[in-house]
Amino acid sequence: MNFYDFSAVKMNGEEVPMSAYKGKVVLVVNTASKCGFTPQFEGLEELYKTYSSHNFEILGFPCNQFAHQDAGTNSEIAEFCQLNYGVTFPMFQKIDVNGSNAHPLYKWLKSQKSGLLGGTIKWNFTKFLVSADGDVLARFAPNVEPAEIESEIKKLVGE
Repeated sequence: MNFYDFSAVKMNGEEVPMSAYKGKVVLVVNTASKCGFTPQFEGLEELYKTYSSHNFEILGFPCNQFAHQDAGTNSEIAEFCQLNYGVTFPMFQKIDVNGSNAHPLYKWLKSQKSGLLGGTIKWNFTKFLVSADGDVLARFAPNVEPAEIESEIKKLVGE
């Protein structure tokens, strides 16, 4: 299995196969609207604006599993991200990233790169960097700012 074997539902209800991102470097992030790391949306959007024309995507997955920091509806979350941070990268419907109801994509991502807590996501804004071939290259902790990942992305997209 690789990244392209999964699909997820965007905020607009459209089911998107991850194969739609084949040939692109992808940063997958579990997000939250009311978290101390929420301002990272700004840095993520900056990366997206800089590299999206160079075969780079960011995929945001809201999650309410950490201190209920994304309790709103999908439409409220989408509106928050757009109004407060000008988010233009794809945002998907709210999912679980841990536990028995974890989204299959996240079960797979965690199996590819475990973190400090092994096979679980520690908190909001954990980031997975996926190669253009669909392999997980790296996992970044929530406190790693998007700008700190830029050099990795730059190398992968040939900038």
